[in-house]
Amino acid sequence: MLRRTWLAATLAALPCLPLAQGLPPGTVVGSATLTGIAVLDTDLDRGGSVNWAGGVASASLLRQMTPQFAAGVTLQYDYQSWSFDQPPAFGGVAPWGDILQPRVGLTFVYAPAADWRVVVSPSVAWAYESGASTGDALEYGAVVVASRVFSPTLTLGIGAAIYHQIDETKTFPFLAIDWKIGNGWRLSNPFPAGPVGGAGLELSYAFGEGWETGVGGVYRSYQFRLDRDGPAPNGIGENRAIPLFLRLSRNIGRDAYVDFHAAALVNGRLNVKNQDGNDLASDDYATAPMLGLTLRYRF
Repeated sequence: MLRRTWLAATLAALPCLPLAQGLPPGTVVGSATLTGIAVLDTDLDRGGSVNWAGGVASASLLRQMTPQFAAGVTLQYDYQSWSFDQPPAFGGVAPWGDILQPRVGLTFVYAPAADWRVVVSPSVAWAYESGASTGDALEYGAVVVASRVFSPTLTLGIGAAIYHQIDETKTFPFLAIDWKIGNGWRLSNPFPAGPVGGAGLELSYAFGEGWETGVGGVYRSYQFRLDRDGPAPNGIGENRAIPLFLRLSRNIGRDAYVDFHAAALVNGRLNVKNQDGNDLASDDYATAPMLGLTLRYRF
């Protein structure tokens, strides 16, 4: 799940866009993605251990309105199940359990010239532990990207994700790049940019017969409202880390793909705050091994 909360973070920047460029007005393209992850048992610095697993399902549609303008919508549902083993930093009890995050996003693409493109993607989400009040779990914001095509092999731009999470507003600037280096090599942003960080960088290599591999990294940070009856009633949980990943992908049809990810989550940290955003407890976790599998379909 590196494509939003690790493999799948999908605010939807923007799986349909590569297909939509240059299409005639009235054309509709879409994509559907299903991802599963498992983060294996990992030691906490102050004792105890943690592991979690989950999945992300998302679907996107984009319609070319005019030669210069396209608009679309994305729906996503993110689920994580956490397991703690007697963590002293959190009083020997699990600070949270099941985390849910439904999200709705819009996408607007404007091409003021043949070699320029501006993308604005606002979204709204609810991030909360099972049993928490969804009314206190609202997140909202947008991704803005401006890019220019310099050649058939190089597109460069700048972007920023600006989001209000549970108790704070964060801004993540990032470089937008798609550089076809040659001989199957490519440097690009592998992940959607969203409320948990920038789009990351990946160096990939296509070696024929529908196979591709890549290596890269990205920063991730996300918050969620805690159970009203939990150890920190109506509090705020947070997880942040830097996933360094290896990807192996295979085309299993003209429009279907499967991605396998193996990653190491480094500099991981878990935080618990009270409902007013004041720190209650925190702990770091050791480098965490993660495995992920994604199925993608474009239509």
